[in-house]
Amino acid sequence: MSQHEPLGFGHPKVQRLRRLVGRRSARYDEGAFVIEGPGLIAEAVAAGWSIEAQFVAPGGTPVYGASQVFELGVGVIERVASTETPQPLLAIAAMPARSLGDLVRPTFIAVAAAIADPGNLGTILRSAEAAGAEAVVTLAGTVDCYSPKVVRSSAGALFHIPVIGPATPADLSAMGLIVVGTSSHEGVAYSEFDWTQPVAVMVGNEAHGVSDDLAVDARVTIPHRGRAESLNVAMAATILCFEVARQRTHHASRS
Repeated sequence: MSQHEPLGFGHPKVQRLRRLVGRRSARYDEGAFVIEGPGLIAEAVAAGWSIEAQFVAPGGTPVYGASQVFELGVGVIERVASTETPQPLLAIAAMPARSLGDLVRPTFIAVAAAIADPGNLGTILRSAEAAGAEAVVTLAGTVDCYSPKVVRSSAGALFHIPVIGPATPADLSAMGLIVVGTSSHEGVAYSEFDWTQPVAVMVGNEAHGVSDDLAVDARVTIPHRGRAESLNVAMAATILCFEVARQRTHHASRS
C-alpha cells in the first residue's frame, strides 16, 4: 500500500474522491472520474484505460497492475461511494480526450439526445457496444456518461465504445451519416427502414422523445400492439441497434 495509516474521511485525497463521485463539474475540471468495484476496474485496466489510483476499504483487494493503492479507514467508503452498500474498492481514472474527428468514415453511430436518466444512458451504451456501433454520441442535455451510475449500468461497455459529445445533428450529417430520429407516433416502421446505409440512430428524452427542433433526415417508429404509448428509451435503443446489426449481417451474407 502507498501509506502506512489508512486515510480518514477528512484526508484531501478522500475529499477529492468524494467530489469526483458527486460533482460533474469536478470531473470535467480535473478530467477524471471514479469507477466503483473490482470487476469494472479490472475491465477498464484490460481495455487500456489510465487508472490514477485505487482506494481500498477494509477487507478489499486492489486490482493487480493498476496504479497507486491507498487504504481507507473503517466507514470511509460508505461516506464516499454512490451506493448504499458499496463494494470495497474505488478507482480514479482519466477521461480520454475524444472528438468526432477521431471517427474515420463511420457507418453506425448511436445518438443520445437529452437522455436524463443515468441508468438509461448506461444501457444505451451497453446495447450500442453489443450491436457493433462505432461510437455513442451525446447531444446537449444528456446526463454525464462518467457519472457513477452510468459507469455501473454500462456494465463495462463504456470502456469499449467511444462516447463523444456534446455534438449536434449537423455535425453528424457533415460526416455523411443519415440522422434517423425515433418517434412514438410518426415515421416508417423501424423494420422497414434501410439500416445498411451509414446511419446515426437517435433516441430522445424519456419524457419528450426526439425534439421536433432537432434536424433529422428521417423518423422511424416501433409499432406496438399493447396499450403503452411508448417504450422505455433504452429498450427502444436496444431494438433499433440490433435491427441495424441484423440487417447488415443479412446484407453481408447475400453479397
